Amino acid sequence: MTSSTVPRHCVATVDALTADGGIVHLRSVDPDDAPELAALYRCSAAEGLRMRFFATPSDSTLDDEINRLCRPPTNEHQAIAAELAGHIVGVASYEPYDGRRAEFAIFIDDAQRGRGIGTLLLEHLADTARRCGITHLVGEVLPGNTAMLHVARDLTAGSRATLHDGLFDVAVPTGDDDAQQAIADRERHAERASLRPLLRPAAVAVIGAGRQAGGTGHETLCALREYGFTGRLYAVNPHTDTIGGVPAYPSLTALPGPVDLAVIAVPAPSVVPVLADAAAAGARAAVILSAGFGESDGLGRARQAELVRLARDHGIRLVGPNCLGVLNTDRDVRLNASFAPMVPPSGGLAVASQSGAVGIAVIEHAARTGCGLSAFVSLGNKADVSGNDLLAYWFDDPATTAVALYLESFGNPRKFGRLVRALSRRKPVLAVKSGRSIAGKRAGASHTAAAAVPDVTVDALFAQTGVVRAVTLGDLLDAARLLTDQPLPAGDRLAVVGNAGGLNILAADAAEAGHLRVPALSAGLRQLLTAVAPGAAGHDNPLDLGAGAAPRVFADAVSALSASGEADALLLVLVATRANDVTATLAALAPIVDAHPELTIAAVVIGSPDTPPTLGRRRVPVFDLPERAVRALRHAARYAAWRREPLGGWPALPDLDPDTARACVAEGLAAGGGWQPHERTARILTAYGIPLAPAEIAPDADAAVAAARRLGYPVALKCADPELVHKSDTGGVRLGLADADQVRAAFAGVTAAGRPGHGALVQPMLSDGVELSCGIVHDPLFGSLVMAGLGGVHTDLLNDRVFRLVPLTDLDAGRMWRELRGAPLLTGFRGSVPVDTAAVEDLLLRVSRLAEDLPEVSELDLNPVLAGPAGVVAVDAKLRLQLTTGEPDPILRDLRRP
Repeated sequence: MTSSTVPRHCVATVDALTADGGIVHLRSVDPDDAPELAALYRCSAAEGLRMRFFATPSDSTLDDEINRLCRPPTNEHQAIAAELAGHIVGVASYEPYDGRRAEFAIFIDDAQRGRGIGTLLLEHLADTARRCGITHLVGEVLPGNTAMLHVARDLTAGSRATLHDGLFDVAVPTGDDDAQQAIADRERHAERASLRPLLRPAAVAVIGAGRQAGGTGHETLCALREYGFTGRLYAVNPHTDTIGGVPAYPSLTALPGPVDLAVIAVPAPSVVPVLADAAAAGARAAVILSAGFGESDGLGRARQAELVRLARDHGIRLVGPNCLGVLNTDRDVRLNASFAPMVPPSGGLAVASQSGAVGIAVIEHAARTGCGLSAFVSLGNKADVSGNDLLAYWFDDPATTAVALYLESFGNPRKFGRLVRALSRRKPVLAVKSGRSIAGKRAGASHTAAAAVPDVTVDALFAQTGVVRAVTLGDLLDAARLLTDQPLPAGDRLAVVGNAGGLNILAADAAEAGHLRVPALSAGLRQLLTAVAPGAAGHDNPLDLGAGAAPRVFADAVSALSASGEADALLLVLVATRANDVTATLAALAPIVDAHPELTIAAVVIGSPDTPPTLGRRRVPVFDLPERAVRALRHAARYAAWRREPLGGWPALPDLDPDTARACVAEGLAAGGGWQPHERTARILTAYGIPLAPAEIAPDADAAVAAARRLGYPVALKCADPELVHKSDTGGVRLGLADADQVRAAFAGVTAAGRPGHGALVQPMLSDGVELSCGIVHDPLFGSLVMAGLGGVHTDLLNDRVFRLVPLTDLDAGRMWRELRGAPLLTGFRGSVPVDTAAVEDLLLRVSRLAEDLPEVSELDLNPVLAGPAGVVAVDAKLRLQLTTGEPDPILRDLRRP
């Protein structure tokens, strides 16, 4: 839902990917488009026109259609144009006819059909229609117009086509949740097509490759040649015929054939003209190594914007500028278009990094530890290609088994959340997020907003989407070694076996602190271990085999533990001494770990200078400290637990009246927004079925006494000024007033805490139940977060809160209260009566739906919420409204435009 203050008929200007990976520009039609539209129709074949107009249209019919399309957009008329290279190649429109339904029409240039442009237009048209209150787009289609029937059918599973009087009556719902999944599937297909020239090019040209070693262009060209790029490789330099054994040409236009990827390493002022030449040479992707763009100054930012506009006009995907380059280790490609000083081994980890220095650290670590990479992309300034694009590409990449991200910012975190949640169900996604979240930079006055401390938004995003969040880069790389090649743990039981009791204990302590269990072994397993390792110092978990344990003893003990079924993960700890043979022990262990490929295993070797980075053919990672290995195992176990959990669903919530709530929001925004009076807040909350304690506003002491008499003593008296946030700290609250005299005596002091003229709120005293808090804080990039926590006067002191981004599933709501440290208070702590936790979850779901439908609710603070065996009720409620404009859409296909 867009802001009520923004004309609902506004259509965003966007760039979007076609099914074949091209780029099309979508925007509203305006009156100046009449000549372009005339050319679109009058240059089309007769059959295409017949499918649109059901007969060969006359000139006057076409003129009427063009005039209709060129009318200014309103809620009653929409027309969207698709442009390629400045020319309109498609148009879609609708006209409402009964308030909730609208007739739609789409027309595509003959030469552009089959590229998915019609589907893109219909996606954006349906979204605009939904925001304008249209529930269905309907139209008549000739039976022979199979392309249009497919477009409507593919948009969502809810589309219907019924044959009637020789025509198909087509109906497309605009608010169908199934459409989101269909759009996501199409987006991934388009992203993969658009990034194929970047990561799997058949021909690469390096522009700016100097003859002398040391330059960025020269070193990147040599890296491509030395790594063995399997396609055609060219250098562009007007001063020589060859560079490093690679043929050189004076310009891109002089190349003997087209190129897919242009790697540009020229000074910043020359990049735009070079990219124009690359477009003429057929390039579909470019890596801009050059600096001096958005990271520098105003001139650099202007250059970057011009660069992106040029790339979009010619259907080119850009990586950078100011980046390290890209890498694909696939043996069929062998692309090293970077100036990193080393090359990692081939493997399953795909890496995207905004920082080139972090990228070099990742590549160096991978080369040192044997953690193989499938791909590496240095994003640089992220002028075009972002982490979201790469998540979509790697979703179906068979060479990629895990993804690691180093993030400094989010372009569209809502889309990131949608993409990464789907990807995490298939492959582990690991991330290090530096800096502070945007949401954390703003601390509002309410408990809910003040709780949005730095990183809480990112934590909520990662928790809901299954992202393995690492605290440090080293933590991420350790976890990646385990998650890329090893099976996921089936549970949280860790067995530790080693030849050093002290390190075993440190490993066990780290496991317990990291929510892994180190359970005692069964009597039968202890008996077996006694037989195979009689010299061990005890035969339980952790198992200390002794410093001089022979290789065979170590191997037999590990074999017994691996086959026992009593551990979900196994940690091997081996310390070199003068009394043992580390090399022989590792050799004895290798076939044992290979014989149990289903078991998660990590190893620690200390004191041996020639320790291999992995163990066995299955490449069990070998660490240098037990704490590092245990942290990696903890990440794997938590991710595996998230994978095992169902996502949950979006339950139907009865008794919702969003139209009334939207009218209240529009009324509040028209009055200036900000903190809302109690009456309007109550109407909005009641429209979503959120239970509120009875209350009356009293303008004077006499009215307060009358209200108290109606509500019943004892009562609470609260200052009704909505701008007064912490009422209890300023004398704005009096509780337990037992008669009229006490109400009269308290009225002046309570109202004096706020601005004059706002009066007081009178409520009956409610005290039974556990005090909770619940609320919303809205972030313009991330969207709205729902907060649940302990409440009352100790809210800030206890700081027991959990956040989730909307929308919440039914299972999300249950997980929220269970994650609170005070959760036992809700389930019968020390003999108390359990509260109705189903009512708590219902409250969270209703607050989530309100936040989803009404992003203009920038803050909502329900505190306290009394939860008891008979349900929940919010005793105090504060709500703030703020305009929302230009916020990123998590669903629609939309490339960021400068």
